[in-house]
Amino acid sequence: MLVDGGKIARVGAATDQAPDGAVVVDLAGKTLLPGLVDAHVHVTSFDLPATLKGEAPVAPEVKHHFIASGLRAMLAMGITSLRDVGAFGDDLLHARRAIELGAFAGPRVLACGRILSATSPGGAHFSGMYREADGPDEMRKATREQIRRGADFVKIMTTGARSVALEDPEPAQVTRAELATVVEEAHRLGFRVAAHCEGLDGTRLAIEEGVDTIEHGLELHRAPELLAALAESRRVLVPTLSCFFDLSETHACLWLPRLVEQAKRQREEAHRTVEAARAAGVRMAMGFDSLPHGGSALELVRLWEAGLTSLEAIAAGTSVAAAACGLDEQVGSIEAGKLADLLAVDGDPVEDPRVLLDPQRIWLVLQSGRPVAGTALTREPA
Repeated sequence: MLVDGGKIARVGAATDQAPDGAVVVDLAGKTLLPGLVDAHVHVTSFDLPATLKGEAPVAPEVKHHFIASGLRAMLAMGITSLRDVGAFGDDLLHARRAIELGAFAGPRVLACGRILSATSPGGAHFSGMYREADGPDEMRKATREQIRRGADFVKIMTTGARSVALEDPEPAQVTRAELATVVEEAHRLGFRVAAHCEGLDGTRLAIEEGVDTIEHGLELHRAPELLAALAESRRVLVPTLSCFFDLSETHACLWLPRLVEQAKRQREEAHRTVEAARAAGVRMAMGFDSLPHGGSALELVRLWEAGLTSLEAIAAGTSVAAAACGLDEQVGSIEAGKLADLLAVDGDPVEDPRVLLDPQRIWLVLQSGRPVAGTALTREPA
């Protein structure tokens, strides 16, 4: 493969001769993948565990350092692009600009800014992350506001979140007219729409009204007709298995007992939805939706453990995730003309995707053809 000007110029055979003057990188014993893409991240939620324990929030002057640290950690593990689906304030938009200006190295960031929501308990629970609006006119204005602030796409809560006290995700949280207005306005302006979907009523609305990606989709296993509609339209489901796994296991000590038990049930539902979605031919993308930042490949592994083949799981973290982000013409596969976002791994993730979890096996990460991370850059020469 030949990389030139930040892009993949040619993909050929191993026996092809490199052009004169080219820098040759020997990948013997390595596996070359597209750079990983995480389609569901909350970069500014790095202190959520502390918040849940009732500790004082991190000071704004300190927060920027944590955000930069989290972004660097993701890049170090081969995440070359990410889609942030809800941030507190405008901090991530500022971090995105800092990366673009070269202040520090980080993944390519797509951000929605604040999440659109009808007036709800979640708006109080996640103060600063939601933009509440009621009625079609307010929703149209809120959509335009997020785009004006620099959003790359729009996200809306079509259902509540079970993790929020007093919030019931079963009835849709927005009306059909409210959701239709958001989708219409975003699409009119050339922006995609992601929808938080837990309960089935809101999920049905999201699919029927043309939302581009379904986040979570917990109860879709109960509605084969909706899975069929997703498969036919080639829209992407982002199951976020890790979120429910970590709420019920890894971070369980931070939650009320009722929420831990609830997360265990959600985890089972999410697994059933992944199985049903795969059987229906629905495209699924890797979305970690958990902590610590840099652990995104855990979601890829959990999709594999839930029944995807290793190649399907790798696609979920590369080509399908890129499609979910609207970046599939730029990244997500190794093709001439695409950006040279590449990951060389010491081992074979097709044989065992868990090699992607080992920092020592992340041999080289390229972003737009530039080496940005990997043990090849840090090891002393022999």
